[in-house]
Amino acid sequence: MNPTLIRRGLALSSVLWLAGCNTVVMKPSGDIAAQQANLVVVSTLLMLLIIVPVIALTLFFAWRYRASNTSAKYDPDWDHSTKLELVIWGAPLLIIIVLGLLTWISTHKLDPYRPLDRIDETRAIAPGVKPLEVQVVALDWKWLFIYPDLGIATVNELATPVDMPVRYKITASTVMNAFYIPAKAGMIYAMPGMQTELNAVINQAGVYDGFSANYSGAGFSGMRFKYHGLSQADFDAWVAKVKAAGNTLDRTGYQALEKPSEKEPVRYFAGVADGLYDAILNRCVGDGQTCINKMVADDIVRARTAAELCFTPQAKKAEPKLSMKND
Repeated sequence: MNPTLIRRGLALSSVLWLAGCNTVVMKPSGDIAAQQANLVVVSTLLMLLIIVPVIALTLFFAWRYRASNTSAKYDPDWDHSTKLELVIWGAPLLIIIVLGLLTWISTHKLDPYRPLDRIDETRAIAPGVKPLEVQVVALDWKWLFIYPDLGIATVNELATPVDMPVRYKITASTVMNAFYIPAKAGMIYAMPGMQTELNAVINQAGVYDGFSANYSGAGFSGMRFKYHGLSQADFDAWVAKVKAAGNTLDRTGYQALEKPSEKEPVRYFAGVADGLYDAILNRCVGDGQTCINKMVADDIVRARTAAELCFTPQAKKAEPKLSMKND
């Protein structure tokens, strides 16, 4: 077989493979994810300012000063150049400084706990706009989404309006997971007994993939959901559809839902028991369980009471008095 045809075939197949790649991370539909993608691009280009010249000069020196090139200048006594030292050390130092500034600025600007101040790069959030709150619970091996302001809940399906700021409050039932919608924002961990947050917005209507990005057991590969970015009218219709389901997610229903299951179908709940998310977060859904926040509050009260008793006048009088006597 002709070697030229083989090389061309390999090159063409590589292009076809790349064409089939999902580039949603670098071409997202949400403002937060877009800023993160831009940060990756800028950081990569800054680092390439050093990497590309170093690789090019390495190849050039290997070719220029090869053993067969007798015309190359030979200077065995050369050992120092101030100008060359300035370039070698100065350029990387400047790039490190710029990368440090970008990291510091983006760490604060893209903090997932920080409330959004804009819809996208051209539109700021109007004063008084309240974010839509969604409470996210990572179960084994499915996702539960509770809309406290709307009184509904869903399993393995999430929807929010386009250009609406959303505040996600995230926890887990048993083991650590990671909540990730690549088109919308970065990955945020979900941990039992703890709450993390994510503030984000979707700017284009569509259906996007969401999944767990942290291995959590046998059903991990099927722990996926569809995220719908909808117009306000379509979102209202979706909410009406969920409310038409007629089911209510109470504590008993949640305990059944919490049991491990794989490839769980989409479920809708028209109502949610009061305080369910707080009970999940504080690990006291079942009868007779003491909530973590109550245990912490009781410990604080006991510690404060003990400290006050130690410093009362009666306690000070009861303290043993030490005396020094000469033998």
